[in-house]
Amino acid sequence: MSGASTPAPGRLEAVRRFVNTLDIDAGTDALATPGDLTGWLRSASLLAGDTDAEPGDLANAVAVREALREALAANHGGEPIPSGALAVLNDAAARARLAATLTASDGWRARPAAGGVDGAIGALLALVGDAMADGTWSRLKVCVNDTCRWAFYDESRARTGKWCSMQVCGNRAKQRAWRGRRAESTT
Repeated sequence: MSGASTPAPGRLEAVRRFVNTLDIDAGTDALATPGDLTGWLRSASLLAGDTDAEPGDLANAVAVREALREALAANHGGEPIPSGALAVLNDAAARARLAATLTASDGWRARPAAGGVDGAIGALLALVGDAMADGTWSRLKVCVNDTCRWAFYDESRARTGKWCSMQVCGNRAKQRAWRGRRAESTT
């Protein structure tokens, strides 16, 4: 998908963009190297200083990205986060040493105590926690088209959006269904 989906509100947009660093449809990955990860984290204002990602950091970040994709897929039916994805996310949270901090205006918020790339990934996970607390998390989903799986923010009134774009993936799904019905009626 080309990124035509609706942005998520506020800082949750960073989570949507992170998941979309892999474009399954186009076969491109914006996190192909540790340098790519460093650049992406800096552009998202998650990594400061002169820290650079290492190959292990890249592997961990890609695992977190795919675990988040699975968590977003669960948002379609209000299902719990799958256990494998949950394990990856909890492992990343532990490496980031996420801790609850009381703020003057927002109440309790998770914040990473670790620095470097682990802290940056922890800050991303803290955004997920913030979105869960404010109710926006359940609207962040992935396209149900298996060849797409692009993250999008569901703005539908009923919270039942399935596709990143009705014009692209939704249209493709409806055409497939129509062709299937037509093939059945001619046999």
